[in-house]
Order: sequence, then structure tokens, then C-alpha cells
Amino acid sequence: MDEKAYYVYIMTNKKDGTLYIGVSNDLTRRAYEHKSGLVDGFTKKYHLRHLVYYEVHGGPVEAILREKQMKKWYRRWKIELIEKINPEWKDLYSEIV
Repeated sequence: MDEKAYYVYIMTNKKDGTLYIGVSNDLTRRAYEHKSGLVDGFTKKYHLRHLVYYEVHGGPVEAILREKQMKKWYRRWKIELIEKINPEWKDLYSEIV
């Protein structure tokens, strides 16, 4: 993982399940926190433990703008984005550690 990069990511509990979009400069740490239930709030409440999508950005402003954009999308668009790169909704965590 690139130390200067920022990541926009999507967590879920199952295929076509509840979706959470977040942003982080340390995707490995942040995904681990979600997977382990260390983050109080939405992801812990709905057991969102699977990293099913992420994209890399060059800085925080770009990543935050993208996160805000994606959060306004229709659910269908988010699902299409996930399935474009991860049609089986595999947990991508093992790819980033």
C-alpha cells in the first residue's frame, strides 16, 4: 500500500447487503478495525466486515470528494461499481495485507 495514497472503500456484511463507504489513508488498518469490530458506529452495528471495493487517490481532498460523491449515488450504482471489479463480492482484505 502506498503511504501517500488515500483510499475510498466499501464494506459490507454479505453480497447485496448493507453498504458503507469510507475514506482512509491507511486502508489495511482501517479495514482491520472494521473487520474486528473495533469501530463503534454503523459498521459495527450492521457487522460490515467484508472489504468489497476500494480505489486509490493521490490526496485527501480528492478522496473525500469522491467519497461524498459516491455516498449520494443510488444503491444500484454502488452495486454496479462493486460488481465491475468484484463480481463475486469477495473480501479483498487478503489482497491488501
